[in-house]
Amino acid sequence: MRVCGSDGLQKVLPHLSAVVIESVQRSEEGVVLRTRSRTSSARCPRCEERSLRVHGRYERRLRDVPLGGVPVVIVLLIRRFKCLAADCPAVTFAEQIPGLTGPHARYTPVLRGQLSRIAEVLAGRPGARLAGRLGMTVAKDTLLRLLRAVPLQSPEPVRVLGIDEFALLKGHTYATVLVDLEARRPIDVLPGREAEPVARWLADHPEVQIVCRDRATAYAEAAKQAAPQAVQVADVWHLWSNLAKAAEKTVAAHYGCLRSAHEAAAVANEPNPPPVPDGFLDVHGRTRRIVATIRERHRAVHKLRAAGRSLCGISRDLDLDYYSVRRYARTENVEELLVKVTQRRTKLDDYKPYIYRRFTEGCHNARQLFREVRDQGFPGERTAVRRYVRLLREGMVTTPPLPALPKPRRALRWIMTHPERLRPDEAVGIKEIRAACPELDATVDHVRAFAGLMHEHRGEDLPAWIASVDQDDLPHLSQFANGLLHDLDAVTAGLSSSWSSVQVEGQVTRVKLLKRAGYGRAKLDLLRTRILLRT
Repeated sequence: MRVCGSDGLQKVLPHLSAVVIESVQRSEEGVVLRTRSRTSSARCPRCEERSLRVHGRYERRLRDVPLGGVPVVIVLLIRRFKCLAADCPAVTFAEQIPGLTGPHARYTPVLRGQLSRIAEVLAGRPGARLAGRLGMTVAKDTLLRLLRAVPLQSPEPVRVLGIDEFALLKGHTYATVLVDLEARRPIDVLPGREAEPVARWLADHPEVQIVCRDRATAYAEAAKQAAPQAVQVADVWHLWSNLAKAAEKTVAAHYGCLRSAHEAAAVANEPNPPPVPDGFLDVHGRTRRIVATIRERHRAVHKLRAAGRSLCGISRDLDLDYYSVRRYARTENVEELLVKVTQRRTKLDDYKPYIYRRFTEGCHNARQLFREVRDQGFPGERTAVRRYVRLLREGMVTTPPLPALPKPRRALRWIMTHPERLRPDEAVGIKEIRAACPELDATVDHVRAFAGLMHEHRGEDLPAWIASVDQDDLPHLSQFANGLLHDLDAVTAGLSSSWSSVQVEGQVTRVKLLKRAGYGRAKLDLLRTRILLRT
């Protein structure tokens, strides 16, 4: 079927202005446009001489952007000219239409650009599915070839550089991403996370003045070796994260103090409490099997360790996983291991004081109480409320219940949160924690003092903070503080400067999304192209 309106098509498709559309047909392939060149001559690609002598003709088929979701095929009548220059090595040559054809190309530049952009976002297989839905049938391997052929722009001179690693295969293969923090875009991706590739890159870019990094020694050595003129800045987010881990270990080591204070308050609140088993006892009042197992394994590992056995040998002797043996060996106080298995809390613990108050006010309907606590955010079922109301009716609970003993993670969150951002109940909880244990009281002071150094950019006061931590008996916090001395200049610069690796962490998150979208099939060169193109 022949369709008129060729002039209108050229207005819609301006890249066809260099050809004459002789006919427009609809076939199984889609819309077929039969075209020819408007010019009567062509220029030789070798000697640049123009020729009017036609040697032959043939048809060339190009795929173009679809119209209304219908594929478009351009059948172009190509003329082969004879070169008239005697000294030209090209005897004949085929004409090329500017903006429409290229040597050996099967797609128009417009379609090629659209497919390349689809490949940048979705890569191979997903991109091929999307292109097919849009009327651009293409193979996934073709999309990958187009993606690899996209030219990458050379980075501009970098003044502030961010460096971080990401996993290609977690635990085995890694790569390094370099980010221009002023331009807010990745500029290169290097294989591995060793110092040598980063040092080579820095040696080629002497304009770098600031290097933001985490506390990895490889990047520190590379910057020190290849960019001595640059100021190294340790990321404050990693510093705060490392401090949180040290504080968490401290809370776990002194969690027995919190438990003892909570039990003493419970005895004072109810002189004759019912025999309720705690986290160390089962429902029959006997020691829980997991508690006894952890104590016995901890004792056995430290006994063999004192005898000179290696961790691998202890793992074989006790038939335990190596990493479990290492965890037992690194933990001096067994209470740190028992915290997670003995601290039992229910979803109703935070709502028991409210239910008790409403019960004493005369509301004994469990269904009504359940609706009230559900409106306050209770995520559990009505059965839990009904069981607690039954205990109240039978007189098993005769005094207002105390607030539940906070889990170590909750206590840690209270410690790491700014005092002005704590809710009233959380402020009361942190006061009880500080009153129950002097070590945790000192931990709260040190954490808040370090937070002041971060927010007020007082990096010059870091040595004084380290000295104050060493004066207290806090081994985990002291280990963190002494570790800062090995990278003191970078840590001081991180606490004093406004530059950080926050942008780099965001880029790493985007890299992980690109990596997962490739279903693990993308090699580093393809992943690097997608990272650098999608800015």
